[in-house]
Amino acid sequence: MDNDEVNQLLVRIGREDQAAFRQLYKAFSQRVFAYVLNMLSDHARAEEVLVDTLYEVWRHPERFRGDSQFSTWLIGIARRKALMVYRARRPDEVHGDLEDIADTTASDTPDGFAELAGKQRREGVQHCMGKLSEEHRECLHLVFYEGMGLAEVAEIQNCPEGTVKTRLFHARQKIKKCLQSLLRSEGTAADAKGALAS
Repeated sequence: MDNDEVNQLLVRIGREDQAAFRQLYKAFSQRVFAYVLNMLSDHARAEEVLVDTLYEVWRHPERFRGDSQFSTWLIGIARRKALMVYRARRPDEVHGDLEDIADTTASDTPDGFAELAGKQRREGVQHCMGKLSEEHRECLHLVFYEGMGLAEVAEIQNCPEGTVKTRLFHARQKIKKCLQSLLRSEGTAADAKGALAS
């Protein structure tokens, strides 16, 4: 959806047109939710931030001036709100769910273990993304998952494009090393299990 279409919806939203708001929500909610979920790793909190972000648009549609893409502006709002939530979290909060793994392996589907392997790969990537700094993780997400250009990311992160390039380079290197380390440790664990079984 381009800025002209968005501006038409925003004018209608300014008149409290709920159908226009639903259309805007449908067009942008998944993208904003994915971005916030990547930052917070918590579905409930990501949903709260999504609602808060879009509620701000409902209350103040006139704040979008069209200086950038609407999605860039919207993600900027979501970023500020997610950072507030992220900084307010208790440091001892842990997000682990062994029941999901148990449900997957206990399922009757013949490819339960293939599903588990896919889940472990996704969790490995999430684990490595979690080890990145906030700026590096956000930069990777915006470029690879949101498909944004360097200029858009620079606008959201409020830094020069050269800084975005550097962050992207270092983030990719760190992810690569982390994933290689995980694969080595899994291989070592598998070798140890095999030795114990024999």
